[in-house]
Parts: sequence; structure tokens; C-alpha cells
Amino acid sequence: MNVYDSERIAEALKPLKYQETSDLKRADLVIVNTCAIREKAEQKVFSFLGRLAGLKRKNPDIIIGVGGCVAQQEGEKILERVPHLDVVFGTHAISRLPKIIQRVEIKKCRIVDVETITTIDEFEAVRDSVDEGKVARFVTIMRGCDNYCTYCVVPYVRGGERSRNPEHIIEEISGLVDKGLREVTLLGQNVNSYGKKQGLCSFSELLYRINEIEGLLRVRFTTSHPKDLSDALINAFKELPKLCNHIHLPVQSGSNKILERMNRKYNRQQYLEKVDKLRRVKPDIAISSDFIVGFPGETPADFEETLNLIRQVRYDSLFAFKYSDRPNASASQLSAKVPEWEKKVRLQRLLDLQEDITLKKNRSLVGSTQIILVEGFSKKQSSKVRESRPPADLQWMGRTSTNKVVNFFQDETDASGNEMLTGRLVHVRIENGFSHSLWGKPVHVEPSAIVWKGVESDAA
Repeated sequence: MNVYDSERIAEALKPLKYQETSDLKRADLVIVNTCAIREKAEQKVFSFLGRLAGLKRKNPDIIIGVGGCVAQQEGEKILERVPHLDVVFGTHAISRLPKIIQRVEIKKCRIVDVETITTIDEFEAVRDSVDEGKVARFVTIMRGCDNYCTYCVVPYVRGGERSRNPEHIIEEISGLVDKGLREVTLLGQNVNSYGKKQGLCSFSELLYRINEIEGLLRVRFTTSHPKDLSDALINAFKELPKLCNHIHLPVQSGSNKILERMNRKYNRQQYLEKVDKLRRVKPDIAISSDFIVGFPGETPADFEETLNLIRQVRYDSLFAFKYSDRPNASASQLSAKVPEWEKKVRLQRLLDLQEDITLKKNRSLVGSTQIILVEGFSKKQSSKVRESRPPADLQWMGRTSTNKVVNFFQDETDASGNEMLTGRLVHVRIENGFSHSLWGKPVHVEPSAIVWKGVESDAA
């Protein structure tokens, strides 16, 4: 969500002649887009803002702003804590940001805007982004949340659920496809409940419409709340060829007692029934999840139930976090807090278990051929890979439909030669599996006829 909002911020400021720079010292305007979902993330925000004090002393005219969830949550209190800060704008204020910045430029004042709105902030489709030609991108389809999980601040910092008009979503994705987009990830705090509140089409109906967009190759979505995972959405994995074979289905805990304290509105058995339905429709579907360890009241027995759930489902990957109290979230008032050292031990046990499962799953793919969408050159090369191939080879990276990262070399002896593969579907024979990625050799590059940055490429 924050990646997408950052793109909107950059786009909103372009009419003011601001351009992005990777050199902080050259900046005339610094915007820090924040997340408040974890205490550690919030701590990093204030640590970074503190480091900007020196930049402000050297260049008093530089404008420093903070936006996103921490800004919405803290409001004017941030100005007191960070005296060199000029702008605080909340999650509903991105469309108002250009006028805010103009006022600061002219009046040299400090501004706080954390006003909320009850309707979704529709905006011009992000078509002239600085990342033009990016193969995979995010598109927000809804904002806010109505679930009020006891550990979560989202309803307080982003408001209630508000779905975008499906026509605007289709228009935005189509515009991005014209500029090179091949894979879109639809974003929302709970995409499964898209459209219900405003009486729009259902999420599964929206997926069917997006599946028809010419030139788009793949569709993903996140996040998917288990309680709203409908049979129609499950069946979409079988019926829609562009819908990727992966679902992120956060469970948070394997204990019914803890799920109830979290106000998740489902129990362990109901969650497992959803997983079973998904695998009946799509036996090889990849499932990932989120877990919170050390939630107030979580006993060793509760935690063992979580480990047991992971062994039973055998996730392809997961994200796990230590519980931390958040402002406004009702769980902060719960008793029976788990000691920090115990949370740390439990988190490591959980991560070790999942790493073993993921490694075995990845190694089981050795010898198979996977179709990947190439996103570009690989940024990292393991020492084993560097030793086994000449450094002059081009190393590419892409993802399978199941969201597994695959790296491969494009050798001059390959059928693809030295073609640009970004945005292409490549069949890769998997030769090795690691904890976080796969390694393979390309055996076929699918022909394509696409418009890339205004230049037609016809490889068919």
C-alpha cells in the first residue's frame, strides 16, 4: 500500500516541477511516507527524521514532510517531537499535498493536515509515473478497514472501507499496460470485501473484468481476509487464466483462543476448510500467510498450536512478527503480556520451521519447468552462482505464477540470444532450490507482440 501511495505522492508533485533524486543532499523536498502497523517501523521513522536535522541546518530552505499512517496517528505531536519538520499530512491528504507544499514554499510556515474523508479519494490514474515501463506494479482498489482486529491500527489511521469505482480501476490498469505493465497486484486491507459497502460489483466480478484487459499477463491481489474468502473467488483461481496461482491468506495464530482475542471472526477449523477448498480447486496453489507471535495471553500451548498449523498447511512462505502494543488498538489494554525475550524465542522457532518447509518445497521443483515473468536484471548473485558462470553473463530475475523468485543466466548460446527479456514469459528448467529463490536455465522464450515505451516489438 505504501509503495503505491509513494507513487501517488511523486506523481502529485510533478506539476510543481519536483523530480525524484537518489541523492538526499541534492533534495529541495524530502517526503517520508510511513507505516504504523509495527512499533519497530514507527521507531525507524523517528530515527530517520532525527538524522534529517543536519540536512535542515545546512539548507534551511529544504522542506521536510512526513505522511502516511504515523502522520495520521500522531498529527501535531510530530511537530513538537521533530522541530525541523515542515509538513505532516495524513493518509487522506495526498491529493491535497501540492497545495500544502505551495503554502509552505510561499509562507515558510508549518502545516498539519490529517483531515479524514468518508468517501474514497479518487484521483487521476498514475500513468506518467517516473517508473514508466515497470513490468509489475500495485494498484489500490480500496482503502480502509472495518474489521477492527484488536492488534491493528488500520481502521484508526486509514478509516473505514471505501472501494474505488471499478471503471476507474480498469482505466488505470489499462493505461499502465500501455506503458509496459504486464503484472498487476490489486491492493486493499481486505480485498475480499471489495464493493460490498458501496454496492459495487464483487471482488470476483472485478477480477473477471481485469482478466479481459488486453496485454496484461498476470493478476495478483493482497490482502485477503479468510472470513470473506468466497466460493466465487476460490473458483476464480480455476477459471481465470491470468489470475496467479498464489494467495496470501493471513491467519495470525493457530490457537482458537488467541484468534478470538484478536477478533479475527473465524476459528482454526474454518480457516483450514478455506485452505482445503482452495487446494481442491487448484491442487498446486501456493499459499502464504502472516503470523503474530507473543500476542497477550498466548501460552506455550497456544504457540504450539500455531506451529502445528504451519506443519499442517505447509505454507510456501510467510511473514511473522513479534506482537507490539499500538496506540488506539484495543489489544494494548489486554493483560498477560508475553515477555520480550519469550517473543523473540518463539519468533525464531517459527521462522526456522517455515524455512525448512520452504526449502523442501523449493527443492522439490528441481527438474521441473516453470514459466516466469521476467522483471529485469537480478540485483543479487550468490557466490556459488558467480563462481559457476562467467561474470559477463546477463543474470535475470522473474517470478513464477506461485510467486517464487527465479534467477537465471541468459547465455549467448541460449535461443533468446541477448534479447531484452523484461516483460517476457520465459520457460525455465529449475536446477537448484534455495530458501528464498530458485535457480534455473531458460529453455524457451515465449514470442510477444507488445508496445514498449512507444516502440512496437514483434517477436512472433
